[in-house]
Amino acid sequence: MYSNTNNKTKETILIVDDEASLRRILETRLSMNGYSVISAHDGESALEVLKKTSPDLIILDVMMPKLDGYGVCQEIRQESNIPIIMLTALGDVSDRITGLELGADDYIIKPFAPKELEARIKTVLRRVDKTNSYQRVPYTGIVNLSNIRIDLNKRQVFKNNERVRLTGMEFSLLELLISKAGEPFSRASILQDVWGYTPERHVDTRVVDVHISRLRAKLENDPSNPDLILTSRGTGYLFQKLNEI
Repeated sequence: MYSNTNNKTKETILIVDDEASLRRILETRLSMNGYSVISAHDGESALEVLKKTSPDLIILDVMMPKLDGYGVCQEIRQESNIPIIMLTALGDVSDRITGLELGADDYIIKPFAPKELEARIKTVLRRVDKTNSYQRVPYTGIVNLSNIRIDLNKRQVFKNNERVRLTGMEFSLLELLISKAGEPFSRASILQDVWGYTPERHVDTRVVDVHISRLRAKLENDPSNPDLILTSRGTGYLFQKLNEI
């Protein structure tokens, strides 16, 4: 079993990359930033590490021997919502999006400036730990929508009384949309509010599209014809008005 619940006083980051020099650079910089750092040199060893430790976030390279980052991500998501940031040197857009479709929270393209990765780490950890601070939601923090119940206080979602497994970033995206139910959010504003960065390239907005698709697959009765998370043409996405569901 993999778990991201622990009682450690400082956050632990697992670096998974077969490039030793990059691992050393990231280990040094992240340690200097106050994180506890552990590392693995390939996908199989990463899964072994996860059987013994519970990191707060995983930095996961895509291209590795034995088991690539996609395979590792799939294995982790079967049992855990540990935040994952994927590292990819692949130039094709579809390759970058694959990791997101498999459950990664964000990706960063090699080569990258360490400061950029550090900023992404802070954002993902902040969003995962974030308690509800949005307005315009029921004061109880509970949203009931037909067969869906969303507990904004405990960051939990239930469908037909069964717990739905959401990653931290998926829940943060859902929480943002609910905060202004009935009003559209642009992809750019979602990127800034949830992921903490403004897209330098158009492809970055696909991060939002894939997470919306993942939410619909988990929450909607018919993901191809959604009732909850709607597309706003020419704008982005919105959550259906709460009094209309």
